[in-house]
Amino acid sequence: MEVVLARIGRPHGIRGEVSVEVRTDDPDGRLAPGTTLRTEPASVGPLTIADGWVHSGRLILRFEGYDGRGAAEGLRNVLLVADVDPTERPEDPDEYYDHQLVGLSVRTVDGEPVGELAEVLHLPGQDVLAVRRADGTEALVPFVAAMVPSVDLEAGLVLVDPPPGLLTDVPTDVPED
Repeated sequence: MEVVLARIGRPHGIRGEVSVEVRTDDPDGRLAPGTTLRTEPASVGPLTIADGWVHSGRLILRFEGYDGRGAAEGLRNVLLVADVDPTERPEDPDEYYDHQLVGLSVRTVDGEPVGELAEVLHLPGQDVLAVRRADGTEALVPFVAAMVPSVDLEAGLVLVDPPPGLLTDVPTDVPED
């Protein structure tokens, strides 16, 4: 199974360094210098990490062959991915791999069916669950504890506690004033 280890952010400095949004519980091991990783989109990579350090609480990486700010800018929003054993679990019990979540049933905490989890979207601000509803529409639920209080892999169920209006359809024929 493929997992996203990090998302490359904006350039940092002038020598090809980039900030990285870490999405792995083992950045020291999986994002270490000398590691070669596949990318999404695949046309960018693979990328080999030349150097890395933490600056102001953010991981900074430099990749072999990317020696200037302009080259680094071309890496913005590229995902660094790796294969994992499908039975492997993250160390943190509140973290999940995407492949463990896709296909689970989604219900509200009140027991109302919402649909099936179709995809985990890794957006810059936070992860979002894309839920395919029975009528074919999609509901987007921020993957935060306040809105997703429970994930039960064994039961195949994700419970969501959406604020009012999150799962209701927005009217498209709103009259003008």
